[in-house]
Amino acid sequence: MKNVVITGTSRGIGFELAQQFANNGHNVLAISRNTKPLEAVNHKSIHVISVDISKPSDLSKITDFVNSNWQKVDILINNAGKLVNKPFTEISSEDFLEVYKVNVFAVAEITKLMIPFLQKGSHVVTVSSMGGIQGSMKFPGLAAYSSAKGAVITLSELLAEEYKEQQIAFNVLAIGAVQTEMLEEAFPGYQAPLSAKEMADYLFNFSLTGNKYYNGKVLQVSSSTP
Repeated sequence: MKNVVITGTSRGIGFELAQQFANNGHNVLAISRNTKPLEAVNHKSIHVISVDISKPSDLSKITDFVNSNWQKVDILINNAGKLVNKPFTEISSEDFLEVYKVNVFAVAEITKLMIPFLQKGSHVVTVSSMGGIQGSMKFPGLAAYSSAKGAVITLSELLAEEYKEQQIAFNVLAIGAVQTEMLEEAFPGYQAPLSAKEMADYLFNFSLTGNKYYNGKVLQVSSSTP
């Protein structure tokens, strides 16, 4: 039985992933602003707390729960994401900041807060995007999103080196297009090759076993070019 912290659990991959871990006997701390979807699931192994991860002052709720209930975290999955699709000349500094707050700053801050609870054999998995991979196909309108997803790749590589003596593994999954609400909102009508449930299956298995084979690595998880 693992203690698993997952961000971005109100819908899409995170919503499916939280249930998958819980249904397989693990304890889940599900973090999102909107807690209603998982509260409706009402699984005894899923603890749902409302946190706006873009606000550093809100993040203490995560630490308080772990400290009071678990004392240790086996798996942290930085899954939450924010996407803005605008032509580059229309993306404001505020747009960039809002995307980076969720996709970069919150990843760094939550990981930092969980470090004291991560022990030998723990695994931190960050969900990035193929858009963050150097040399991959890029899409107009995603300057803030793709650059942020590139930033967390470098961050994870650095943390893998910094915490290798403690034997805490940090890996990144750069995923391709997945049929989620976020994708539909950004690209109406686009049909992705994978469902949120299918990607959650992969993430579930990788989170449990990937640290045996990888540390400081970026795996490209995409069955298509995007």
